[in-house]
Amino acid sequence: MDTKSKNSHRLGVIVVLLLLAACSVTMMLQYTTIKASLEAEEEVQTQYINNLYEMGNDLAEGNYILYNEYAKETDSSVVLEEYGKLSFDLIRKYADCEVFDSEGEPLLKKVSSTTAGYLSEEDSDYYAFRAEYTFSSTGELAGIQVDGNALEPEQAYGLENYFLDQCGMVANSYGVSSIAVITDVTIIYGMTEGNLDAYCEANSSYVADISSVRWSPAYSDTYLLLCFVTVMAALLLPCVKRLDISDLHIFRVDFEIAALVLFLGYITESVIFPSEMVYETINGTLLPGMGHGAEIIAIPVNFLMWMFVYGVLFWCVTSLRAVVRMRGAYWRERLLIRKLFHRIRHPKEGDPVGKKLNDIFRKVRNFLEQQYDALLHLDIQNQANRTIFKIVAANFIFLMIVCCFWFFGIFALLIYSILLFLFLRKYVRDLQEKYRMLLQSTNQLAAGRLDIPIEGDVGLFNPLQEELKKIQKGFKKAVDEEVKNERMKTELVTNVSHDLRTPLTAIITYTDLLKNEKDEEKRKEYVEVLERKSLRLKVLIEDLFEISKAASKSVSMHFMKVDIVNLMKEVGLENDSKIKAANLEFRWKLPEQKVIMWLDSQKTYRILENLIVNITKYAMPHTRVYIELTEQENSVHISMKNVSATELNFNTDEITDRFVRGDSSRNTEGSGLGLAIAKSFAELQHGTLKISTEADLFKADITLPKLEIPAEEERQDLQELQDLPDQQDQQENPTEIRGLPE
Repeated sequence: MDTKSKNSHRLGVIVVLLLLAACSVTMMLQYTTIKASLEAEEEVQTQYINNLYEMGNDLAEGNYILYNEYAKETDSSVVLEEYGKLSFDLIRKYADCEVFDSEGEPLLKKVSSTTAGYLSEEDSDYYAFRAEYTFSSTGELAGIQVDGNALEPEQAYGLENYFLDQCGMVANSYGVSSIAVITDVTIIYGMTEGNLDAYCEANSSYVADISSVRWSPAYSDTYLLLCFVTVMAALLLPCVKRLDISDLHIFRVDFEIAALVLFLGYITESVIFPSEMVYETINGTLLPGMGHGAEIIAIPVNFLMWMFVYGVLFWCVTSLRAVVRMRGAYWRERLLIRKLFHRIRHPKEGDPVGKKLNDIFRKVRNFLEQQYDALLHLDIQNQANRTIFKIVAANFIFLMIVCCFWFFGIFALLIYSILLFLFLRKYVRDLQEKYRMLLQSTNQLAAGRLDIPIEGDVGLFNPLQEELKKIQKGFKKAVDEEVKNERMKTELVTNVSHDLRTPLTAIITYTDLLKNEKDEEKRKEYVEVLERKSLRLKVLIEDLFEISKAASKSVSMHFMKVDIVNLMKEVGLENDSKIKAANLEFRWKLPEQKVIMWLDSQKTYRILENLIVNITKYAMPHTRVYIELTEQENSVHISMKNVSATELNFNTDEITDRFVRGDSSRNTEGSGLGLAIAKSFAELQHGTLKISTEADLFKADITLPKLEIPAEEERQDLQELQDLPDQQDQQENPTEIRGLPE
């Protein structure tokens, strides 16, 4: 077996060496192409067209320099001080340039009349390159013309468009364009073939160097392709059992070592080092002083260099590939930090270094826990500046140490960033937990639960918690005082002015008519009107007293066992005539079984009746009304839905207030107290009434909690404490009521 394994490893090693050798040879075969591309790039850099395109911005700036020399809008010393080193200065050495007026007369007179004639002559063969800029009397660029015997028409057209863009950029900047406003002139530049050649040679700063090699497609593309081939070989060769060498001892290195070598190989790029060797090999300077023998020696040196580069890459990837094969075991067995941490946490017998490190670790951990707890309980009122100074100082010291490592400080900074992230995440989570505790207390306070104590350690928020306790105490005192004052107030007069005046006015009017009327039929009709209006006034006054008592919390509640299902059926039967008169179709969805609750049956009946009567008044005729009762774990939910006959444009938050009605014109009978009474009676039984609308859909949701039903003896004691007058109106056995047929 050992012999077979060795033979298998030998075959795998041979295949890998052949692969690396092939990659190295392939890379070396590109040297000729790399050299040719560098020479071609250098030749391109000296071509006319490239240099002419580079002139665009310089000529646009030169327009303002030349015009200012004529117009003198800005002092020449200021121009020299601010713009004395423009690239345009180089162009002036090789180009003829002149400013002409609208009549074609030269203004600067810095060239001879013959040269000025050549400049102003269009389509002249004298110049290899000629550019003409024409400015209008308003200071706008009217046109650009580029020609010359060195340019093709397509090239001239492209230069004109490019120069036009450059002029716009320069004109909109705050640079040299601020020295003058060019108006009503033509500025012309011209370069002869000799001057253009000299300018291109002087302007060309391209020199092939190591970076030119690195960015050469022949080098970079080939290098990356061969790196990809090497990586794929490292990943796929172990899939062939006979070629798998990943279990050799050389590949059993810790994760940090392989990752560090791979990272360093990327940084030094194996490209700073290899590209420099390639550059010197191409230039023949790799082995200076050895004459013709240097070329022969350079071949094996380059071959070994590329074998090393791709070999290191293959070794790193193969070593890291064990992550896939070993999975979780890899991080337990080949993580250097984990091994070191395990040695510190669990030192072996006879390992004094491990024990010493363990003692140091425990002390550091205790110290950090103390500092962390201090941060959680920081007094931001008194200790904030001192704590911030400590944190900034510690951070400054660490970063100063990192800077001392120069390039390798990146790794330390990376580790520091990871540890800082973990620390901040834990710190923020702890703060969030304590904040949630504080928020729970504030929510209880906001919900009006002023008797629930605010407790718990909220760390950094302890001072705020103390303030909340003071607020809770102050709120409770203010609420008690407000409740006491509210019971002493009466708001009946201001709220009932309109609703009392209407029936009362009718009663007075018909009483006067009745006094003087002799016709018995009309007198009988007047009496019927008086009776109806008086009954209307009686109902309104009764509703007023009901809502007044509910608002002042002076209503006596008579709780007893009530079957809420049968109670709803009875309400439906009692109001059946109103439902039919309104031409509505009620759809009831009630549980088949009884739902016994601890309620005031009379108040609950009034809630349901008010809502159903409200539906009969405002629902659209010949529509369906859906009433549903749902029993939940701790409550009962009643939903009533109907389609409104009129547009629902009221505020749903205000519709349950006293004297607020859906029809603002008050065309329907009613006191405007029905929903307010229903809401008050629901709240007196610790429930809620919520009104919502969606388009023309009106929905009322009632939630009544399932209160704990007291024992028989406790119910008798409660009955004795209730007001005797109110007991007369109470049903003696509300669970035995008529059922509504399905």
